[in-house]
Amino acid sequence: MTVDTLSFSIITVVYLAAVIFLGYLGYKKTKGSDDFLVAGRRINPLVLALSYGATFISTSAIVGFGGIAAQLGMGLVWLTVLCIGVGVLIAFVIYGKKTRTLGQKTGAVTYPDLLGKCYNSHFIRKISALIIIVSMPIYTAAILIGGARFIETTLSIPYDTALLAFAAVVAVYVVAGGLIAVMYTDALQGAIMFVGMTILLVLTYVYLGGVNAANTALDSMSSLVPEALLASGMTGWASMPEFLSPIWLTMITTMVLGVGIGVLAQPQLAVRFMTVKDNRSIHRAVMVGGPFVLVMTGVAFTVGPLTNVWFMRESGQLAVDAAGGNVDSIIPLFINSAMPDAFIIVFMLALLAAAMSTLSSLFHTMGTTIGYDLNPRTKSNKPSMKAIQAGTLLMIAASTVVAYVLPENIIARATVIFMGLCAAAFIPAFTHAIYSKKPSLYAAKISIITGACSWFLWTAFVHVKESSVLGLSNAIFGVNSVLPMPWGVVNPIVIALPVSIAALIIAIFIENQKKECAVIKTD
Repeated sequence: MTVDTLSFSIITVVYLAAVIFLGYLGYKKTKGSDDFLVAGRRINPLVLALSYGATFISTSAIVGFGGIAAQLGMGLVWLTVLCIGVGVLIAFVIYGKKTRTLGQKTGAVTYPDLLGKCYNSHFIRKISALIIIVSMPIYTAAILIGGARFIETTLSIPYDTALLAFAAVVAVYVVAGGLIAVMYTDALQGAIMFVGMTILLVLTYVYLGGVNAANTALDSMSSLVPEALLASGMTGWASMPEFLSPIWLTMITTMVLGVGIGVLAQPQLAVRFMTVKDNRSIHRAVMVGGPFVLVMTGVAFTVGPLTNVWFMRESGQLAVDAAGGNVDSIIPLFINSAMPDAFIIVFMLALLAAAMSTLSSLFHTMGTTIGYDLNPRTKSNKPSMKAIQAGTLLMIAASTVVAYVLPENIIARATVIFMGLCAAAFIPAFTHAIYSKKPSLYAAKISIITGACSWFLWTAFVHVKESSVLGLSNAIFGVNSVLPMPWGVVNPIVIALPVSIAALIIAIFIENQKKECAVIKTD
């Protein structure tokens, strides 16, 4: 570590003071449950855009996926295309406006609450809340691990202390200030992330001799692709893998589709559309959200592969070898090896901001889910602030415990797991709810259950990355995957989401047929 620890510590303290101050402003503006849950439905479009982007882009994109790009190449830039096209344009314009309108019309304040009110169903609300509570702590714990490991390394304090302190700082402003505090701090953290990643891209190309020189050098390294990756379909760091090869399937189905499509059903993101007063605010937010996501993901997926040029020139090694085989260490190692001390501090602060922005949103979502959606109604049928705050503290504690048991190199995988499950379970029912005048409750139930179950079955018995860890397939069938390659590298979202969509369509057809038969019998 070349950075001056004292300087970084001082800047970190100033940053944390600013975060706590913004959290205090959120606390002062939080007068009731609507303020705590949906920021009073009056958030500025700029704050919406930065909060959405900072929540969406975490250490997973910067460090986790950036490291994977260093290993597998620039083909991951296709995820940037989907993040902008789907995660911003479609999410804001196609889903965001409808979500805001229905949220205001029904008075919904959480994602499960919105689904439940659209279908007029306690079951839909409860099962949606349960899926969130079961799956989100895994993603939350992974982000918590990344932030704690970062603090441990930069400030030279014990991991346990870093983990608990990190969770505690975020907990203070989430519990006290609710979504207003979360979105205010997200905006600050998003601005820091944007500046840090922009400087990273510029300095990387400067140190590698310019855009043309750097890209040409990367392209010329195709002969250095390791034999194992070559056999799996990799052709180089500046080109796509062979079509339908194991690496192509992993890159496209897991990284690109898993995250690029999964973003549409993220509860912590969808609720942000309910925080603005009109659709014009959503349109304005797109103008900021698009460039933000472009820079955050595009830089990570461009710089990642280019680190191979740097490490090969400096040490005669590929990036993954220089990092000891740990892809999550590639980007931090490159920063520490190539960048000036002043920028190391900026980038470390950007990483801390990325982790805190996502973590605060996840804490808030889990807290409102368990304290509001799964909590029995009070006599006045109004949300209990004490129950929500208690639920938030409970889920923070649960996520911290999960962080102690998760393995290393889990950040990117945990992201894909959570987003894939949400996509399979929620996207069809969510789309049907916001675009149908009379959405079918029967079809929604079938779709959510079928999507979640098919996702789990493929995860537990086919997709090798997870099935080999869970051990169910091996225990029952004696193999890590019950299907031969390449099925073992096809992400569950590619199977479970179409199954969920088909289940919804078939259920709607069956229900309509029953109604027609009932009418005929009546006549």
